[in-house]
Amino acid sequence: MSTKIKYTDEPIAAKVIQDFLPPPEELAFREEGVKVTMALSKKSVEFFKAEATKHHTQYQRMIRRLIDSYVDAYDKPPTSRSTRTARKRASG
Repeated sequence: MSTKIKYTDEPIAAKVIQDFLPPPEELAFREEGVKVTMALSKKSVEFFKAEATKHHTQYQRMIRRLIDSYVDAYDKPPTSRSTRTARKRASG
């Protein structure tokens, strides 16, 4: 079953590629945080604590990422449609 490998002295086609990995200081980047105090429902906190335990992370980090995802999804410039509606209301 085991066949012998036959090696040859053929030239290897190799080329150098430019480094594309970020430097370590970019990998260690942390966004500036702002401390806030807010009251959440007991049900929400219990949910996030349970999920965080399952995924071996911190529940506050999960909540922060959820809020960041929301902001990323909705922090887009208004479309021309929504702008037109705003102008129409302002003039009418």
